[in-house]
Formats: sequence, structure tokens, C-alpha cells
Amino acid sequence: MNGLLFIDDEEGVRRSLVRALKKETYPTYAVENGEQGIEFLKNNISSIATVISDYKMPGLNGLETLTIIGSINPEITRIILTGYATMEAAIHATNEGIDGFLTKPFDNIELRAKIREISVRKHLRQFVPEQVYREMEKSSGFLESRFHEVSILFCDIRGFTRMSQDASPEVIAAFLNNQFFIPLGEIAYKFNGIVDKHIGDSIMVVFSSPDGNHSDTTNAVRSALAMQKKAKQINAELQHKNGLRLDIGIGISTGSVFSGILGSLRKKEFTSIGMAVNVAARLENLAGKGEILISESTFEKLSSSKLPDKIGALALPPATIKGLEEPIIIYKVTG
Repeated sequence: MNGLLFIDDEEGVRRSLVRALKKETYPTYAVENGEQGIEFLKNNISSIATVISDYKMPGLNGLETLTIIGSINPEITRIILTGYATMEAAIHATNEGIDGFLTKPFDNIELRAKIREISVRKHLRQFVPEQVYREMEKSSGFLESRFHEVSILFCDIRGFTRMSQDASPEVIAAFLNNQFFIPLGEIAYKFNGIVDKHIGDSIMVVFSSPDGNHSDTTNAVRSALAMQKKAKQINAELQHKNGLRLDIGIGISTGSVFSGILGSLRKKEFTSIGMAVNVAARLENLAGKGEILISESTFEKLSSSKLPDKIGALALPPATIKGLEEPIIIYKVTG
């Protein structure tokens, strides 16, 4: 997926851009309006990595076109092309989530360099959770560390080691990305979760509630239920293809954590650490396929929630987990 799609209602501009990019390694396509661009993308979604759209066009303008394209595939790099007269509108577009803008008339060498620069910046953003990136933008690039109460979710694939032995690395990588990280990561995002990290075949998600209304706990458990439902759907689609199955176990714990930047001088990450993280990871290890195990603190917050639709949970016998001397009470979510 490395193609570039160019959308502009002026044929001369389309020809100029295609000619300017003919020496690039990626294929370039051109259409004359937003409606055609959206339709082209839908039919070639796996082939397009970047879309450049003129701002002023009949019908859908560039911002409207790129907004729709972003809803179809958020990974696509979206760039506005504008004349100097509409520069203010282009800057507004980047503030609305568009990845960058170009001006016309354009110099060919500068155009190619600018496209690469915007594309690299877009991909680097994907190494930081979107919510954290937005917070960095608002705080002029500086993130303050904090101690706060969150709900931590860990999700892991059952039988992954065996599957890894029976399938090629290429097949396993595609399976992890397309059937696990992407669909379950989108579910976490839908429920306001921040995907903290991917650890092998495991996902760690942080759910926080700035107003302290227990929505973090409810969102974490609802996200877990949606993940298990999605896993069943994916399994039905896989039908044991290449011996692959998405059987997952999930653990959730609620408590106070430190959230901030950790790492060496040359490699850092924004992450959360604390007992809630440790307990959630241990519960995920205990969970069988299709199970969601939650800590006592998570259960108590669920029970005190004022939301009308309650989430059912069944108490299990106290269990001893690594790192804790005393057994803890665990609950299994029943729906």
C-alpha cells in the first residue's frame, strides 16, 4: 500500500503533478473531483497510502473529501493542495486533522520533498497514541507526568505460541495486524481507551476518566465485551485458515498509576505503571479463551456506577497471583 491519489478539477494541474512524481517509486493516480476520489479509494483501498486534494473544487471541497477519506481509512496520509489565496483555509484544515498542505504553483523538487516529509510525520505519529499526540499539541510538546486512577485492560491470544510454530512469520504478522491489533485497537479507541503498547501477542489499554464518574471502568469492561464479540466474528471468518484462531483472554484492574514519559536518552515512551497494571496483566494470564476477569476494585466501581445498564459479574474463589502475598478476589464478567 504505497500509491498516491491526486484529486483536482484542473486537468493541467493533474498532469503537472503526475509528471512531477513520475520518478517516484510509488504509482500515482489522478481524478477530477472529490466524489470520484472517494469512489476510487473505496475500490483500491489496499493500494493507496497518500491522498492529495485541491481545496477549492465543484461539489465536495478538499477538506470535506479528505474528511470522508479519513473515515474510510484513518491510516491514509491526507494533504490539502491550495493556492496562496486560500492559505488560511489550508492551515485551518491541518488544525482539523489533515496531515499537511501544499501550495500551488509548486516546484517539482520541493513538492516531492514535502510529500515525503508529511508522510514520514504522519507515520511517526502512529507510534504515539492519538489522544496523547493531541495532548502534546495542546501543551506545546511538553507532557506532564501525573498520578491518577485508571482502569487497565490486557488482552492476549490463547495458543499463539503453537500457531507461531505452524505458520510462517509473514502469515503471523498479517494475522496479528489485520485480525488482532487493528480491529481490537479500534474497539478500544471507540470506548475512549488509549492503546499503551503492543507486547508480542498482547495489547495493553488504559482507560481514564478525568471527571471521576466511573466511566473509565465501564468503558473498559464494555470494550472487553466488544472485543470478545469481535473475536468470535473473526474466528467465523477465518474458519481455521492456516490453523489460525483468535481466542483471547482479557484481564482488567482499576487503581492509581503513574502516567508519564519513561525511557533512555534516545528512546522514550509515554506509558503507565503501577499495581493496577501488574494485576491486570496477571488476570489476563489467568483468563481462559473467551473470558474476561476483573479485579475487586473494578467490580466495586462497576457496582457503584449510576449507569442504567449494569454489567453482570460472578465472584470466583480467591486466587493467588504472582507478586502478591495474599489471595485476591476475582470476578468473571458474565455480560
